[in-house]
Amino acid sequence: MSALVLVTDQAPVVEGPPQGHWTADDWEQLAHDEDIRYEIIEGVLYMSKSPDARHQWIIFRLVGAVGNPAFEAGLAYPFFAPIGLFMPGCDPAQPDFVLVMKQRADENKMIRERGIYGVPDLIVEVLSPRTANYDETVKRDAYERAGVPEYVVVLPIERKLRYRRLQPNGSYGEPVMFSEADTFAFACLPQFPFRVSALFAGMPDISA
Repeated sequence: MSALVLVTDQAPVVEGPPQGHWTADDWEQLAHDEDIRYEIIEGVLYMSKSPDARHQWIIFRLVGAVGNPAFEAGLAYPFFAPIGLFMPGCDPAQPDFVLVMKQRADENKMIRERGIYGVPDLIVEVLSPRTANYDETVKRDAYERAGVPEYVVVLPIERKLRYRRLQPNGSYGEPVMFSEADTFAFACLPQFPFRVSALFAGMPDISA
């Protein structure tokens, strides 16, 4: 049978099981393309196109501000898309930036050849116009159900962060906004604060 892919401007048809029945094995059989990101959430196949230059720049800066320092200090493993994240309800998701604390990752053998297996400590998504609703509904809800402790959304146009932390009741609750003037640190890595403005600093002029 064929399945409809749901995220982008268009909805192409992909050969596979009906929606709601996709698995990690089905994902492995897809013809993976650098320009297309496939994700399976609660058995539904989603597709998004490769991000723009602004999106990539923010991830580059985030890796520099937090990912590399945390790795060099022996505290965490940072990864960025495309990377498969296999956890409850996600077979897989492909977050823009994901971080797993090293001790927990090593003890549970979470880092494997095909991706990350288990719930990470932190996920960051950078919004783009075509995937904003998807990131803020489908993926946010999936990360909440899986128990991801921290979920952060970067808003490139507004130059802000929207921060959510898992509450004792298992929900993210109301988000907290941080603007360029703010200094911010992830709860899992409080020793690496950074100015929100640093994520956008030095970005080339990408206007046509």
